[in-house]
Amino acid sequence: MSLRDDAVLVLRDYAPEGEDGGGQAELRRAYLDHLARHEEGVWKACEAGHVTASALVVDPGRGRVLLTLHRKLRMWLQMGGHCEPRDATLEAAALREATEESGVTGLTLLPGGPVRLDRHPIPPPCNTHLDVQYAALAPTGAAERISEESLELRWFAYDEVAAVADASVARLLEATRARLGRTGR
Repeated sequence: MSLRDDAVLVLRDYAPEGEDGGGQAELRRAYLDHLARHEEGVWKACEAGHVTASALVVDPGRGRVLLTLHRKLRMWLQMGGHCEPRDATLEAAALREATEESGVTGLTLLPGGPVRLDRHPIPPPCNTHLDVQYAALAPTGAAERISEESLELRWFAYDEVAAVADASVARLLEATRARLGRTGR
């Protein structure tokens, strides 16, 4: 199965939470339509936009998240980015990106598939990211290590995120916390 095929299956199975999913059902449809129109829709080379994968690194036991000060965008964000040919699945891409950008080994994705979807414009040479957002659980004693894609890495308490990051990260954290609550973590 190709990465594109996996993305279609993931998106077909994605069930937005809440009554209207905060526009998530509409985004899900837009992502599926994009992939139907663009065979290369998961790759950076797709000028019409492309699917990306990200993961919010959380430490539920300490009530905190690890964010990266993105080198190019100069914003505090979750870890994530472009899919690569070696990624067999969107989950694998999200976990790879989270591990590479955080330096944290032993991350595991929160069960249940993607937590949210977020479509956002990106400066050239990219156009639009159709981000499939997961949450990654940090192991006990996680030690972060900055990568060349980041200016800084920092742990933030849940209640600090809205003050430092944009609304998309705050919504991702809110959805992650809701799922963590349902799973008893």
